[in-house]
Amino acid sequence: MLIFLTLLPKHLAAQKNENTKNFEWFDTNKSFEKRAKALVASLTLEEKISLMVDQSAPIDRLNIPEYNWWNECLHGVARNGRATVFPQAIGLAATFDQDLIFKVADAISTEARAKFNASIAIGNRGKYAGLTFWTPNINIFRDPRWGRGQETYGEDPYLTSQIGVNFVKGLQGNHPKYLKSAACAKHYAVHSGPEELRHEFDAIASKKDMAETYLPAFEALVKEAKVEGVMGAYNRVNGEGACASPYLLEKLLKDTWGFKGYIVSDCWALSDLHKFHKVTQTAEESAAAALNVGLNVNCGNVYPALDGAIKQGLTSEKQLDNVLQHQLLTRFKLGFFDPSNNNPYNKITTDVVDSEAHRAIALEAAQKSIVLLKNNNNLLPLKKDLKSVYVAGPNAAREDVLLGNYYGVTSKTQTILDGIVSKVSAGTSINYKQGLLPFQKNVNPIDWSTGEISRADVGIIVMGLSGNYEGEEGEAIASESKGDRVDIRLPQNQIDYIKKIKAKNTGNPLVLVLTGGSPIAMPEVYDLVDAIVFAWYPGEEGGQAVADILFGDVVPSGKLPITFPKSVDDLPPYNDYAMKGRTYKYMTKTPQFPFGFGLSYTSFKYDNLKVYKEKASFSITNNGNVDAEEVAQVYVSSPNAGKGDPLNTLVGFTRVSLKAGATKQVSIPFSKKAFVQFDSDGKEITRKGTYTIHVGGASPNTITTTLGIDVISSPFNM
Repeated sequence: MLIFLTLLPKHLAAQKNENTKNFEWFDTNKSFEKRAKALVASLTLEEKISLMVDQSAPIDRLNIPEYNWWNECLHGVARNGRATVFPQAIGLAATFDQDLIFKVADAISTEARAKFNASIAIGNRGKYAGLTFWTPNINIFRDPRWGRGQETYGEDPYLTSQIGVNFVKGLQGNHPKYLKSAACAKHYAVHSGPEELRHEFDAIASKKDMAETYLPAFEALVKEAKVEGVMGAYNRVNGEGACASPYLLEKLLKDTWGFKGYIVSDCWALSDLHKFHKVTQTAEESAAAALNVGLNVNCGNVYPALDGAIKQGLTSEKQLDNVLQHQLLTRFKLGFFDPSNNNPYNKITTDVVDSEAHRAIALEAAQKSIVLLKNNNNLLPLKKDLKSVYVAGPNAAREDVLLGNYYGVTSKTQTILDGIVSKVSAGTSINYKQGLLPFQKNVNPIDWSTGEISRADVGIIVMGLSGNYEGEEGEAIASESKGDRVDIRLPQNQIDYIKKIKAKNTGNPLVLVLTGGSPIAMPEVYDLVDAIVFAWYPGEEGGQAVADILFGDVVPSGKLPITFPKSVDDLPPYNDYAMKGRTYKYMTKTPQFPFGFGLSYTSFKYDNLKVYKEKASFSITNNGNVDAEEVAQVYVSSPNAGKGDPLNTLVGFTRVSLKAGATKQVSIPFSKKAFVQFDSDGKEITRKGTYTIHVGGASPNTITTTLGIDVISSPFNM
């Protein structure tokens, strides 16, 4: 097979086949559009169809190599060997730090280019070796039972948009001609469980909920970030298969939002159209339905039926030409048809992969993501010269709880136990026993650990969830509900273990460190421990980051990107996509922890709030004796709040660094959409009357101030 020069590193340039100069699609003096059109015109029908699936076949006679579209980089280049493992996506959202998210994504795309260059050099063109990344997942985490919620940026459309836009910009780069890598917004649209039914359910969502909740992040990534790809979801949306929906893909995505990139199906989603959704009857009908609305890449095995669909008159070769030509533009933008020296990204070498600089970014992201949920009597930070520390729990010494899902691998992971051991004095007696199995009762009834931990100066229990317990339908191998969580409490054996320790405890303090990618209801254990630290799935530097927080080298500043309810009984039915009763916007039940919540080793006082149409101005004072960062948040409540409109809506946030005792004046801008509401038809309206602007360290809720977070409010007339 002839090797395609432009996908080769510079040192292999001599292998260029001279015939390439005769092909118009290699002529860099012409536009990408003209070159793509020329290439399509040179293809047979069979060749065209072969390029429409994720495993695009090589076309030797035209010097077109194979290309596999499927790659992942949710929180680092995934499933393709060595890479920096950053905190899971939900943890990245907990940083509330747009600049950091851009920095994370920029590092990921740098490693992606380096690994791509190295892969091509050894002839690896398989799955997970390309530059079209099917990331980020910007579905709204509407229900904490969804196992894949960990892949998202939480429950709020505005936060999701802000994090997602910066992630996409970091992935795609700022070169005037070439994409550094191609990001993809998924899963379009209204996709967030149940995981077990994802191939067959119909997400029924009102026009109001669509406009207000489910679609804004997709619109932002298209309009603001110019995301290159959009992935259609498995499910139906209001009766239409998401991957063949004229409304979603043609009217809204392309015509209304002006999307110019490629559309890909979720993997094997097109076969769901006829097998499970029954919106079509045959593979040919499914292929035609998707092609006719402009779906450019089929991840799966349905588009080979396009030959039959064309013969049956269900679609046409002209439509195929248009869709394929548009699809090829992404490969042109990545530089696949240009001389290697033309593209600066081809010069990136593998010394950047899991480099010291990138690990430093992973550490910063993990530190800023960790949320302090409780700190009774200021137990934390711990002293490093304690006489004795006892560590227990199934997640203390496990590497998999650092990873979440869709992860890369590295030899440099540090467990939470490793991090703790690295902090304490060499004279400290530190002991560790796992103590219990992750998700089931111990087989051996003999228990040594609960008595021992109760006698230590401090006991640190590390438990919670892992990617084996929550995740995608086929990956969460410890889940009895195919990745979802029927009960959002801690597993019962973990609850029982904490109760057993407390029953033996002589008054020495207990610290609970939790890993997980979704809210954990903990009413049974909240009062049994003195401090609670929520670490998410914190990535390869997670052990170091958790220890930095526990021992005070870093002051916690993470905030919850999703509400923590007290019980699953406080939630609407899981398969109901109406937003009533969901998220901080519509939930009337008092949560255990509100959206945006997170404690610090100091306290912050908000004051002097002044509101203008385009910004909120206020002061923040650090009342403690340690330097710290605070995530200041602005929320708006309409005159009709709680009566059809959201109770309140996040419209702006910023990180503020404050020296101990210092006061800063802060202004947070927001767009005119801050005062926009949606009627039952999904139309934007601005209500006349008095709005309320809330500013503070969490969403306004009756529990917020009880938990020690300051929130101030001011009326604003429209």
